[in-house]
Amino acid sequence: MALELAQAIAAAKLGDKQAFYQLYQQFVGRVYAICWRLLANRQQAEDASQEVFIKVWQQLPAFRGDSSFATWLHSVATRTAIDCWRQQKYLRLTDSSELQELTEPDGQSNQPEQSVSCSSEMAQLEQAILRLPAQARAVFVLFALEGYQHQEIAGLLGIAEGSSKAQYHRARQLLQEWLADE
Repeated sequence: MALELAQAIAAAKLGDKQAFYQLYQQFVGRVYAICWRLLANRQQAEDASQEVFIKVWQQLPAFRGDSSFATWLHSVATRTAIDCWRQQKYLRLTDSSELQELTEPDGQSNQPEQSVSCSSEMAQLEQAILRLPAQARAVFVLFALEGYQHQEIAGLLGIAEGSSKAQYHRARQLLQEWLADE
């Protein structure tokens, strides 16, 4: 029997591994989607997602509930993915072999669970976002999809606010060009 979210959080805070697993099952798709969009690499996104849940397990006893659990988890996931992004210095275009990994030969999709059921236009947009240069992609995802402001993005990525705005503009231009061609 599934526990209610508040009960699962309370039990997991006390070390209940089954309750934590329930939280993991409920939120792993969202966490992976954040990591995937920021890192644009399946293996790195999987690794970052696991790192997020390790941090959540370690930090959960300190979670006070000032914000919703989903909001707190989202923040942990975003910061963890950005840390991974910094560590990898992932400043190149995603190569075509990684884009081909999105669909296996048997037609099974490996995209984040939220993207699987998207319309073809959304799938095209997701693929176009993955093609963006790393810094432009990170800024675009954080601003347009995750709702961060340029000042916050600048602090998270260690860049100037003007650079964040310029990278966002660059990303939008590239996306418009690529999507117009399709």
